[in-house]
Amino acid sequence: MVNGTPALRGQQVTPGIDRVTVDGKSVEPVAESTYLMMNKPVGVLTSVGDNRGRQTVVDRLPAERPRVFPVGRLDLDSRGLVLLTDDGELAGRLMHPRYHVEKEYRVVVTGQPHEDALRQLSEGMVVSGERFEPAEVRVLDSTAGDTRLSMVLREGRKREVRRLWQALGHPVLDLQRVRIDGLTLGDLPEGGVRPLNPDELSRLRSAAGL
Repeated sequence: MVNGTPALRGQQVTPGIDRVTVDGKSVEPVAESTYLMMNKPVGVLTSVGDNRGRQTVVDRLPAERPRVFPVGRLDLDSRGLVLLTDDGELAGRLMHPRYHVEKEYRVVVTGQPHEDALRQLSEGMVVSGERFEPAEVRVLDSTAGDTRLSMVLREGRKREVRRLWQALGHPVLDLQRVRIDGLTLGDLPEGGVRPLNPDELSRLRSAAGL
């Protein structure tokens, strides 16, 4: 039945306006979720809105954008990969510590950290009474003034990378997230947005136990 009248073969209906029933029970269309990745620039908030009028990742989406929200945090002074979706179940699992979803960062810090600093990070640290889980750290290159490293984390504490390096005496100069599990930033230009392909979505869902 469509709006109380027997349906005709091939009849078109408008979801949200027409009421479709089978044997008296309502039939709703299957909602398809949206999955986007963005290369967030510095100075853009990882948020849906801001009461101070600052630009957010959602503001940078096309005008005909779907109603999506960012998954997790990437602070104002950091850049790189942000996932946006309206799939609440996947988002919740990707952010939950129990699933140990890897997040990889490229980090530039001041100076040249000693092996002891790298060891502390790999064993886990306590900063201001807060325990941080072990991180995988690898030096990529170094100069007299700064060092570029790869860091892999499996938890998402607020400003975690910056707090850890600040505590070690090597403040962060640049921070870029390049990977969330099997989803990589690749050659997506800064500020760019694109949908995930089926293989990327499948790998993310698998990492989240779905």
